[in-house]
Amino acid sequence: MKHEILTLISKNCITPSDGQKVYDLVYPELLAEHQVELDFAGVEIFASPFFNFAIGQLLRDIEPDKLNRLLKFSNLNAVGKQILKLVIENSKRYYSDPNFRSRLDQVISEQANTY
Repeated sequence: MKHEILTLISKNCITPSDGQKVYDLVYPELLAEHQVELDFAGVEIFASPFFNFAIGQLLRDIEPDKLNRLLKFSNLNAVGKQILKLVIENSKRYYSDPNFRSRLDQVISEQANTY
């Protein structure tokens, strides 16, 4: 199934809530072993919080090889590709390394308490 992100979200893919919309849409399809294409034609601005929620959390329940096989990206500009790559690398580590996850969660918690 192909999903046009410009229509679903907008030309700006920035917020966690927008990323969650994408996740909620594609997660059941991927679990059912259906191929999913995310088409980013017309999308101009990207931020890691969007990709963390849209794609990063998929790696919590779906093996990287399976995700690579089932999830395709099209019309993603160079900046989007770079941010997506970093989010995927960080998510793989976060979900596969309990020590890393614990340390990162602690830092995030401490930062949240600072504000």
